Amino acid sequence: MIIGVTGTNGAGKGTVVEYLVEQGFHHYSVRAFLIEEIERRGLEVNRSSMRDVANDLRATHDPAYVVETLYKRATETGGDAVIESIRAVKEAEFLKAHGANLFAVDAERPLRYERVVLRGSHTDKLDFDTWVKEEEREWHNEAAHDMNVPAVMKMADATFHNDGTREELFTQINQALARLN
Repeated sequence: MIIGVTGTNGAGKGTVVEYLVEQGFHHYSVRAFLIEEIERRGLEVNRSSMRDVANDLRATHDPAYVVETLYKRATETGGDAVIESIRAVKEAEFLKAHGANLFAVDAERPLRYERVVLRGSHTDKLDFDTWVKEEEREWHNEAAHDMNVPAVMKMADATFHNDGTREELFTQINQALARLN
């Protein structure tokens, strides 16, 4: 089984992935893939360069290039896999066309910002207003190579609302897995 994970910033994609890894899934990270490419290009690792490099790779190669690459790695390794984080429609379409499932996770914006600040990633050191503007740059884009998180989330096989406890989120994941099996 291959599952792609999408969702809003700070909603809990990483928590979903951690849980699936505990269940035996192999993890393939779009973020890690992009950071390697950003560093290879000698750029500063930040939210803007992550978006710019991802869009450049999609425009240069194929709109689903990064996810196709990670999907290939997952199928070569075998076993259950989770690919995090699906942000472009063509990426989601590629996964679904190849039999993968898509999980989406969301939470209220103030809670998501609080989580982002707490995780302290070097790509998330932004004030709230800047963070909102950066997030909205990933929404409602029409170009095939650009991000459109809300459209990807609408394609999900299961959507988790992560405004509660980790245990409540895990229950939602288990219910989705049971439906898929």
